[in-house]
Amino acid sequence: MTGPQRAAVILLILGEEHGRVIWQEFDDEEIRIITRAMAELGTVDSDQVEKLMLDFVGRLSSAGAITGSFDRTISLLEKILPSDQVALIMEEIRGPAGRNMWQKLGNIDAVVLANFLKNEYPQTIAVILSRIRPDHSANVLRNLPNELSIEVVSRMLRMESVQKEALDHIENTLRTEFVSTLTQTRRRDPHEMMAEIFNGFDRQTEMRFLAALDATNQESAERIRALMFTFEDLGKLDSAGLQTLMRQVDKDMLARALKGANEEMRAFFLGAMSQRAAKNLQDDMQGLGPLRLKEVDEAQMKMVTLAKDLAEKGEIIISKGNAEDELVY
Repeated sequence: MTGPQRAAVILLILGEEHGRVIWQEFDDEEIRIITRAMAELGTVDSDQVEKLMLDFVGRLSSAGAITGSFDRTISLLEKILPSDQVALIMEEIRGPAGRNMWQKLGNIDAVVLANFLKNEYPQTIAVILSRIRPDHSANVLRNLPNELSIEVVSRMLRMESVQKEALDHIENTLRTEFVSTLTQTRRRDPHEMMAEIFNGFDRQTEMRFLAALDATNQESAERIRALMFTFEDLGKLDSAGLQTLMRQVDKDMLARALKGANEEMRAFFLGAMSQRAAKNLQDDMQGLGPLRLKEVDEAQMKMVTLAKDLAEKGEIIISKGNAEDELVY
């Protein structure tokens, strides 16, 4: 075993109470090295533990297998070190992928990186973009405000060699500010996650779960309802967004979706068509005959998914009401 692996085993055995004073003596780099070894340790059998401890203290009072994992490492560190320091250390261990800060930046979404960098000095942005992959730099530049991106390009063209101290300062700043910010932004509201899951239910299943939730936690049920994006919310599309959706949607899917829709939704979609197209769609709906509710739900769900895909591409804007409720993808 390597030195860091041996240290990881011993610290796992010592646990929180006896290991605290040792952890507090390490600097940040030593903590990173040991926690990485600990997180990747896996199971160490009892024979290895015994040999290690015999070598370390001459005798092992209680031999046994131990397991090092991310969860156990985090649990241990959170009882010893400040939570923000733990988050920073573990974030560097498990992602974004990359052996150093510059490689990590190359694996972060260009929009996310641009949103962080837009508040930095142009010279700082220029240095950062000069250190990451050209294709990723191009994507970041495209997502910066126009004037700022032009200034950054100008700085990159005039940039000479950067002193190591300046690079180290920028790298440390990115590590302490950006990575910790990225960690915090990944903490999602569980109601948002459940709203997305509920969006995938058919109508009967959705009603069953919401009714059960109403009985046990009405506040959560109301929050989930407010966050869900349903077929009826398509009725809030502006005229341009509606026309874009209509051009993309399959006509048979639209007929099935509107077959089970209320009169308001039917009027909304039919009103966006020419008289001839509206008449043809109504004929198609009649020609379908009786439909199972499940078939209607599936068609409406596909239309909602299509609308979300168009919103993610920036082709339409969907909202659940006023401007404050606008959903940005």
